[in-house]
Amino acid sequence: MSTAVLRQHAEHQFAEELEQLGKIDDRQRPGNWKLSPWAVVTYLIGGKLDNGFEISPKYIGSRRLMEIAVATVATDRALLLFGVPGTAKSWVSEHLSAAISGDSTLLIQGTAGTSEEQIRYGWNYAQLLANGPSEQALVPSPLMNAMRLGKIARIEELTRIPADVQDALITVLSEKTLPVPELGSEVQATRGFSVIATANNRDKGVNELSSALKRRFNTVILPVPASEAEEISIVVKRVGELGRALELPSEPPALKEVARIVRIFRELRNGQTEDGKSKLKSPSSTLSTAEAISVINNGMALAGHFGDGVLRPADMAAGMIGAVIKDPVQDQVVWTEYLETVIKERAEWKDLYRAFREQL
Repeated sequence: MSTAVLRQHAEHQFAEELEQLGKIDDRQRPGNWKLSPWAVVTYLIGGKLDNGFEISPKYIGSRRLMEIAVATVATDRALLLFGVPGTAKSWVSEHLSAAISGDSTLLIQGTAGTSEEQIRYGWNYAQLLANGPSEQALVPSPLMNAMRLGKIARIEELTRIPADVQDALITVLSEKTLPVPELGSEVQATRGFSVIATANNRDKGVNELSSALKRRFNTVILPVPASEAEEISIVVKRVGELGRALELPSEPPALKEVARIVRIFRELRNGQTEDGKSKLKSPSSTLSTAEAISVINNGMALAGHFGDGVLRPADMAAGMIGAVIKDPVQDQVVWTEYLETVIKERAEWKDLYRAFREQL
């Protein structure tokens, strides 16, 4: 894998960890799985192996949630990862696929324009016109390839897909078969095949899943980080990883700066100050953990390329305001009120207050 790749697939980026887990993993593995369910959860949650090798955490949160997710994939049920934006749904989906199948690339990106052909199969129209329907003219979808290979098919943003197109999954998930009536044949799933889908509950204009489709998924809700400390640890870890991958010419941010950004996000998201003493208005934006990571990385780029390489409040201010103010009228009022009643009143946050005021 070229080192010039901006973002490696999980199975390549963490190949050594997966290899080390495979060496010590002597537990029962479902058909076609690269690792046992126990090893998959260990890969996700992290920990030290008996041989001393350290597995880095991919998901910082409830181990039980990951056990439920992995146990679902080990049965004949499909898995739906559900939650607000930025709760690591796609991240968990990718790493589950990497650890179970060794391949996280069998992906269907759900949009309002996703067609049934993108889920089932399409045709090479030049061959179709020349020779009629044939195996050679068939263009398999990632879902069909996953069925044939006994791997995980990933579907991102399932509820963005039109309802009638979603229902093309019902036969696949219940019968583990994909009919190809044009050829008078079918593709039957081999052992190891499953579907992991993601959906978020803050999207507008989404398409609800039919009851028939809902029954074929086991839903695991991924929550926002439970505590400030947990969210800070997630942000610090991802900021460090992305900073190295992007080769940003700045120092890793001081823990104090990360903690302040995370607190602002949590307070605005939760509608109250962290101590619970003051109620706050929440903006229209989701203010997810992923957005906090983006704000800090943007600040690191500013500090590295246009500053002295040290992340300062002025470097974070523009990205923070852009993350909060999505509606220029409503969110501006919310942000100004928070700035004047909360940030201004914290003596140790005077530098941050000045940086935000200058941006406004």
